[in-house]
Amino acid sequence: MAVVVVMLLLRKWFLNPTDGLNGHNKLRHDNDNHSIVTRTYSLEELKKATNDFHDAIGVGATSHVYLAEFEDGTLGAVKRVTEQGRRGSKKVFFDEVSVLLRISHPNLVCLLGLCMEEGEQLLLLEYAPKKSLFHRMHTHHGRRSSNSTVLSWTSRIRIALDVARALDYLHSQADPPIIHCDVKSSNILLMDDDHAKLADFGFCKLGHDQSIQSSSIVKGSMGYIDTNYLMTGALSSKSDVYSFGVLVLELVTGLRTVQEGSTMLAEWTMDERTSGDVAVLWKMLDPRLGGHADADQLMILMDIANLALLHDSAARPDMSYVVERLSSCLETPLLHLNSPV
Repeated sequence: MAVVVVMLLLRKWFLNPTDGLNGHNKLRHDNDNHSIVTRTYSLEELKKATNDFHDAIGVGATSHVYLAEFEDGTLGAVKRVTEQGRRGSKKVFFDEVSVLLRISHPNLVCLLGLCMEEGEQLLLLEYAPKKSLFHRMHTHHGRRSSNSTVLSWTSRIRIALDVARALDYLHSQADPPIIHCDVKSSNILLMDDDHAKLADFGFCKLGHDQSIQSSSIVKGSMGYIDTNYLMTGALSSKSDVYSFGVLVLELVTGLRTVQEGSTMLAEWTMDERTSGDVAVLWKMLDPRLGGHADADQLMILMDIANLALLHDSAARPDMSYVVERLSSCLETPLLHLNSPV
């Protein structure tokens, strides 16, 4: 009920930005018997907190993200839709806000506030101190952070499990179910090396149907997009599962999702990852790990990836299955990391 009220208020706000929601009024989202307060901010408050949108910590296709520090020391991340992005309909922004107000999960980034003064489209989001998984794995600064240590094998499995839990919540517990549509390492935010949150709901789709016939415009990011969705235009929760399979490959190999021009990582690793030979799989490991991995866990991860990357989307597993397997993978403490030889 609270979500419905909020959505009606937001609709009213869009039609008349000077009426109803401004300044310090609060929006409350009640989910699973607890509340999250999402308040509206003035443009001046967010300008001050971001040093007049100076401290950029992320750049997207239609938005930039800025570090916000408030007078009480609280940190946040302000997502600002670019001027070019604001030229179109406000629907994309509204859709993202309405989704963020519906959801509540430890592995999903939380919406703390919003602002639409003077034509701006601003979201205040939970701050992730370690930036994105992409930054941590693929940038020079990210690889040299955290006391110059690589992202450990166990941390990679824990991150995969956190993302799997987030997707399982969106697919099977959110009402209506939500397809994220843009699962990728730059949308995985790290609270620390062992805890991750899924972010960016600008492309998501809502619906109870098994498959949603999407528009002719393919949504997603190169290297992660479901091949079946590309061919048929049919979008489903299994499209997120495919993207998750690519993410697992990225975590295991340390490689970016596009290799040698336009070859996708899933295709580039096809022969090795489907070999079933642990010695072959071991050679796929990110060399920065220095062999510090576990062969049994590697077999499980690659089996999950292979199932998630099946061309037949109906044959791919649900994320609840993935959560169960990854959880079991971490339940038994390892006495030592072992190689296949």
